[in-house]
Amino acid sequence: MANSRTAFLILIFLVTLFCPGLPVSGTSGIVLAGNEVMIIELEGPINPGTAMYVVRGLEKAKDQGAALAIIRLDTPGGLASSMRTIVKAILNSPVPVVVYVGPRGAGAASAGVMVTVAGHIAAMAKGTNIGAAHPVNAGGKDIEKTMSEKVVNDMAAYARGIAENKGKNGEWVEKAIRESVSITADEALEKNVIDLVVKDMDDLLKSLDGREVNMPGGKITLKTADLKKIHYRPGFRDRVLKTISDPNIAYILMMIGLAGLYFEMAHPGAIFPGVIGAISLILAFFSFQTLPVNYAGFLLIILAIIFFIVEIKVASYGILSIGGLISLTLGSIMLFEDVGVSLKLIMPTILLVGGFFVVVAGLAFRAFHRKPRGGRDGLLGEIGVVRELIAPEGLIFVHGEYWRAISEERLEPGDKVEVISVDGLMVRVKKALNPATVQSTN
Repeated sequence: MANSRTAFLILIFLVTLFCPGLPVSGTSGIVLAGNEVMIIELEGPINPGTAMYVVRGLEKAKDQGAALAIIRLDTPGGLASSMRTIVKAILNSPVPVVVYVGPRGAGAASAGVMVTVAGHIAAMAKGTNIGAAHPVNAGGKDIEKTMSEKVVNDMAAYARGIAENKGKNGEWVEKAIRESVSITADEALEKNVIDLVVKDMDDLLKSLDGREVNMPGGKITLKTADLKKIHYRPGFRDRVLKTISDPNIAYILMMIGLAGLYFEMAHPGAIFPGVIGAISLILAFFSFQTLPVNYAGFLLIILAIIFFIVEIKVASYGILSIGGLISLTLGSIMLFEDVGVSLKLIMPTILLVGGFFVVVAGLAFRAFHRKPRGGRDGLLGEIGVVRELIAPEGLIFVHGEYWRAISEERLEPGDKVEVISVDGLMVRVKKALNPATVQSTN
């Protein structure tokens, strides 16, 4: 009954987490009638989780008839694929979208530059900055030279096209990508990178009132003086997806999942490691479908697990374990394309998880090859005491039990004997050459 209840709760958790039709934020049930503004809070790295959240927010604004959508942005950057998802949603939104970098102290770095200039109106609060958009991998390191040139050229052309389409300074945006330049809000306004510099959200709404916005259907004049602010914040599902969409988190989840399932296979019946491992793997696989996974790296990690499992059955004297650690290291480095997992995370994880696999494999190997302690096989080699004269058949006490015994030699009560075979309920014995100390009871 307890196992059934646990399985049911796990099922409910996964359904709640992954079913897109369920309410996911505090805005559910709000009816917008064209006199309200949807404020979408976008803070932290841009990844598939945050991209899905922004897309849903813009769809909510459209479906409920919002007069305006504001993306309040504060980001150090993120994945290029996720940035493109957000930019595409902004460019195709029938609701005017304002990207506002705020409050004071916030910034729009890297991928945030493209998101900002993609807005129908780009605004920044005083004390903020924008720029430093040179592409790097997820670990923060520069991309290999040849690939870097391709990525930079592609990103520069993409960003410049968006900026010029919005009437912004495409030359500076391209420079931010190629040279990683960064400027303040006032400098961005002076260079025509943004449209407005404001004090706060209220000042933004006042400044937007009466401004014209170019939309696919023509120009729209904004009337924002009396708009009611509705905040669309990340719900539980958004926060979970944002977290597990990080390549480093996805990697950790995969390693926990493999370790849990491996422990369950090596020690059947433990249950808890298997449950945790299964849940972690499901979450990891969800992350993988949103990340550029290199399946050669993934297969190397699976090969490492196979090596560890075979080590249990085969006495390779550590060769399989060493091969598993090498395969695990190479697979971890190759796991994601262009968004490699941080080496600061890979090395301690490999040492921890690899050590776990080796220790568990060693314990399982010893248990697999240990002499049986119970049943018929457990009697072989045991030392017992003669209770009744054996000539050739009698009674002995061995392994905590009385057994009928047979021997080719005459054995007196009190003699120490060794069990050499078991035949049904009869054991064959011989006189022990080096009798061990045996504790017996009558």
